[in-house]
Amino acid sequence: MTLTPAVSLNFAAATDIGCKRGNNEDSFGYDAELNVYVVCDGMGGNAAGEVASGMAVRALIETFESQMQESPDDSPPFPIEERLLNSIHEANRAVRDAADGNSELQSMGTTLVCACLDGARVVIGNVGDSRAYLVRNGTCLQVTLDHSLLDEQVRSGMLTPEEAAASPLQSVITRAVGIADAVEPDLFAVDLNVEDMLLLTTDGLTRYARPEDIARIASPEADLASICHDLIEHAKQGGGVDNITCMLLRAVEVAPAPAPEEVEFSPPAIEL
Repeated sequence: MTLTPAVSLNFAAATDIGCKRGNNEDSFGYDAELNVYVVCDGMGGNAAGEVASGMAVRALIETFESQMQESPDDSPPFPIEERLLNSIHEANRAVRDAADGNSELQSMGTTLVCACLDGARVVIGNVGDSRAYLVRNGTCLQVTLDHSLLDEQVRSGMLTPEEAAASPLQSVITRAVGIADAVEPDLFAVDLNVEDMLLLTTDGLTRYARPEDIARIASPEADLASICHDLIEHAKQGGGVDNITCMLLRAVEVAPAPAPEEVEFSPPAIEL
């Protein structure tokens, strides 16, 4: 039987205002010790989108952390999927309550994509059109499904991908955090190999970068911060009409724990 090696995650992240916007409504955050990572793309006009995305990031991470603390030492922790779902629902509640309590924030909401390492697999959650991609052996595969009008029409056969790409409705999403009392996230899981990379990103990148572009830029030899910078520059060279955020995770093998040193044992002498 071949055992999957234990992995940990190296990561880097970067965000950019882009070429057209006056402020950055994207946010990202992480807890590297618990291996939970999140990217959000806010909406709502003025500063509301920035408030929504930052609030969702904080609420998700704090809720994820609190569930670890609440789990008794003598009981198994909640499954990763349950913790992520609870955290996304709490992020939705936090943004919704803030919008209800402030007339200037009533239209705010945010997309969300998050990931957490669980052994040698990663569990991914998303709401909206911020995406997760798996980069492996020179190929790039989209893991999440967009909750957007055009993407759902393509999946149902109402539009071709070419028709969707030409549509002016690129930014119309069908689900978001904070716009209703309840939210319906999707969850995905990927078994990781050593050197796999996972990209969490907003649509400020994906409207310009095809999977083959991401695979080309995300070279295994490049460091993660440089890849994030190059992805953002790719989007800006294409027009950069929106804010652009990239968070890149790379699976690295965990060195096995050293075997305990053997201790010689001599039985005590017994005098007869």
